Amino acid sequence: MKSHVSCQPAGYHCLMETCSGERCFRLEDVLGSDYTQQRLDMANNEFATLVSLPANPGVPPRGAMLYLHGFVDYFFQDHVARHFAEQDWAWYAVDLRRYGRSLRPNQEPWYTDDLTEYYEELDLSIDRIRADGHERIVLMGHSTGGLIGSIWAHDRRKSHPIDGLILNSPWLDLQGSTFDRTVGTWLLRGVAKVRPLMNVPRKLSDIYPQSIHSCARGEWNFNPQWKPLTRQPVKAGFFAAVRKQHARLHRGLDVGVSVLMLRSDRSRLDLDSWHDDAHVTDIVLDVEHMERWLPKVGRDVTDIPLPGAKHDVMLSASPVRERAMAEIDTWLAEKLS
Repeated sequence: MKSHVSCQPAGYHCLMETCSGERCFRLEDVLGSDYTQQRLDMANNEFATLVSLPANPGVPPRGAMLYLHGFVDYFFQDHVARHFAEQDWAWYAVDLRRYGRSLRPNQEPWYTDDLTEYYEELDLSIDRIRADGHERIVLMGHSTGGLIGSIWAHDRRKSHPIDGLILNSPWLDLQGSTFDRTVGTWLLRGVAKVRPLMNVPRKLSDIYPQSIHSCARGEWNFNPQWKPLTRQPVKAGFFAAVRKQHARLHRGLDVGVSVLMLRSDRSRLDLDSWHDDAHVTDIVLDVEHMERWLPKVGRDVTDIPLPGAKHDVMLSASPVRERAMAEIDTWLAEKLS
């Protein structure tokens, strides 16, 4: 099943312009009329976008799930949202500032020099979800979203508590050599202080997006202006921000809730050109790092390696992603019954 996002940028159709007496916009989303989106207005004239899909009508929802995307990414995984809506979970997903639906002209896309900047839209998202009547909330973070979600859950466990944390191939350490993780990190932190927008000597490979887009070698349809199919630079300021939070996580967090991690059983990080392993391994991050650092996220953690999974396990081949969603269903029943 493919998502319904066009390969080309799509416009929005206004449904209403006020909600709950606050300034916000509820719009029909690019995923279709079953979805709506709200604009989350924040400080410094910034905004993020909260997308929602209601649970099955006629049955009280079990709670709500909030999805947090990764780097150079946005929410387009319609099949995931519909699966959990059918399991009586209301679905929400936030496109962070300067990402996807929230990206505006003349902004530096996907950039931040402080990951805790995103706490503002996560706080607002939780507040909106609770205003919709949901008392139980599970956060699901993919890749960089898994890192952001983990540090946010730790810092906000009293003011904005959640009931569970699901990590989909979270970015818990820097992939690459020991030099990159030590001396290289130290050097780039220094560079970031004076030239935060300088491109670091590594780029995001185009092999992964090529492996998932239906216009290339994959089966999924998404907007390539929001998630490009070409190699993308990484800025020094963003790199330093991520490494700062990696170091903090490695010292130990306590998110205060049960944590489920889904990942591939192996990584293949040496691909310079196309190889079919791109369809059955994580070619973006090191799964051994995920396994090593997961116990530092919380006290009750479950690690489920999935043979044949891609970096986003929900975009893997049908049997793999179906198992992934079944594993989440089982975990939710056990931990949140």
